Formats: sequence, C-alpha cells, structure tokens
Amino acid sequence: MTRSPEVAVIGGGIVGLSTAYALREQGVAVRLYEAGVPGEGQSAGESRIFRHAHDDPRLVAFVRESRGVWAEWAERFDVELVSSDGAVAIGESALARLRVLDRVGGVAARAIDSDELAERMPLLAGYSGPAMFDEAGGAIRTRAAIKALAGQLGDAVVTGEVVSIEPRGSGTVEVRSVTDCAVYSNVVVCAGRETARLARSVGLSLPVRLAAHVRLTFAVKAPAPARVACLQDGSGDFGEVGVYATPLPGNSRYAVGLSETVGVRDDGTFIDPAAVRSLDERAREYVARALPGLDPQPREFVHCWVTDLPWSEDGVAVWEAGRILLVAGHNLFKQAPSLGRALARAATGDGLAAELMPEARLGEPQQ
Repeated sequence: MTRSPEVAVIGGGIVGLSTAYALREQGVAVRLYEAGVPGEGQSAGESRIFRHAHDDPRLVAFVRESRGVWAEWAERFDVELVSSDGAVAIGESALARLRVLDRVGGVAARAIDSDELAERMPLLAGYSGPAMFDEAGGAIRTRAAIKALAGQLGDAVVTGEVVSIEPRGSGTVEVRSVTDCAVYSNVVVCAGRETARLARSVGLSLPVRLAAHVRLTFAVKAPAPARVACLQDGSGDFGEVGVYATPLPGNSRYAVGLSETVGVRDDGTFIDPAAVRSLDERAREYVARALPGLDPQPREFVHCWVTDLPWSEDGVAVWEAGRILLVAGHNLFKQAPSLGRALARAATGDGLAAELMPEARLGEPQQ
C-alpha cells in the first residue's frame, strides 16, 4: 500500500473531470480513477443542452455561475465549449420557467413570437404557442470538454475500476482498485451508477433511481443551417411532452431524446428491450411530426444510464461520510464546472455548500 496524492476522485465523467481539474486549480495533488474511457459512460455523446431554465431558483443561480466557468474554460483551452446559438423552449412550462429566471435575475432570457422562433429553430415545424429564448444557452460540446479536461489532467487519470473505499482510523481513506491499493486524505465519488454501490460500502443508502435513456441523432436534410438553437419541447403539440434536442458541431446533425426513461431492477440487471425500443420509435415519430427538417431515420444511437433523485429529474445532492464525498443526480453536464469547484472546496476543508446537502433537495420545484 502506498501513500498517494492528497485527493482521489472516482469517476471520469464530466463531474469527476471537473472536480479533479478544480483541485488542480487549487494546487492540490489528485488522482482520478476511471474504469473505462473518460466521458464514455453517462457523459457519452457529442452534445448536451446548456440551459438556465429550471423550476428551482437556487439551481438557476448555480447554473448561471457554471455558465461563467464554461466561458472561462473556453478561453483558457482555446476551444468552443458551448455553442453561441442559444436555447429555445416551447409550451406553457417554458413561460413558467421564464418567470423563475426573471425572479432570479442575471439571465438574458425572454419570450419570443413564432417568427423569431422559426428564425432561431429553422428545423421545427410551424408552431405559434408560448416560447422563450435563452441567449446564453446552447449546445455543450461534450467531446471537446472531455478531451480538454482529460488533457489538462494528463497522467493523473488512471484506468481502473474501484472495488472498495474504506475510512481508516488514521484520518485517511483507503481506495482499492483492480490495479492498486492506496490511501488518500479525501475521496470524491462521482461515479454515476456506481456511486450508490460505493456508498453502501461506507454505510450510506442513497435514494438514487436507476434507469436507462435513449438519444438518437438525425441528419439535417438540407445544407446545415448557419445557426440552430437547442430545443426543449414541453408543449405536447407534436405528440410528446418532455423532448429535448441539440445540434452537433457543424449543425448537420441533431440529437433528439425524450425525457422519459426506462426503469430497471434495483440491482441494474434488467432493462426491458421492448421499452427501450418504444422510446426509440416515439422519438422517430416525434421527429417526423415536429422536425421536418431532419431525415427521420436515425444515424446514431446513444444508450446511457440515468441516476436521478426522487425530488426532481434535475435534482443533485452530495452526501458526506467522514472524508468521503459522494455526488448523485441527473442532467449534471451543464452545472459540472461549478459543481466540480464546490466539491473541490469541500474536499480541501472549506465545507460543503448548504444547497448541495441532501436535505436542501436542490432542483426541487419551489413555490
């Protein structure tokens, strides 16, 4: 057994990479464990929506802070990390969230009419209902972000599944992976579906619901539009409530998914193939109705795990077990930079932010 860098981060998705990089920013020695290729688990794919609109004003403020960090990193790494074409949302839910944004302040978002919607979202079929535009929203360039952060961390990223973590009497934490056994001053677990398993090894039962998700990528029929916004559709006008879509780099492909997921057994051993196929077919049917600018035959598929919390599909929380921090939640890509910095501060003695504690139920709709 060896004494290793000061902090271990378990999980090489966007939250783990952001946390490890934030520790490096503080001058803290860090090692990041990833069982496979960084960014190829729940962070897989080429694009995610960055949006400020949420039902919880606290989460709006947290995401607003994160947008500033995305911009900071883009300048530092000299790469586009969030597209500049914004995000549109349609349906009554969009206007309800716009009221939350107005209450929080500091976000350039506004209601738009059907003409501006068609300009911002040229792939969408005709729509004249409620709509809003988030100017600083956009498509997160996920692969560029993963590549940049992993490159900054270099050989601090090690390949190896962590099999156990254990607090030691010396005020350290032992981490056993398939390739080593080492001790650290602090450990941060950002391991997606594996977080709940590792939490059980230190006596915590996290209220994480495990599910599966399907996201399809479609080709744009005509030449790629010069600009195209991300889309959230809560209207129901096209047969589905809870659809999100994001352009991929170059705007010649568009990723579309339903917010609905497929449940699995608690131990994660079973996913109903028919249920997965149903989500796939419904997404195709939605594209044929709502996005006539796309070829309705998908070009690419992303199937990934979802780990959400009972109070909201946007919920996030961090549990503490001595010198171990464990983070769980869903839709975390957009707030990963701020979340990583908050976890890094907590791991180095500054304490966990109150809104990230489980009892705060961050992401829960507020009255």
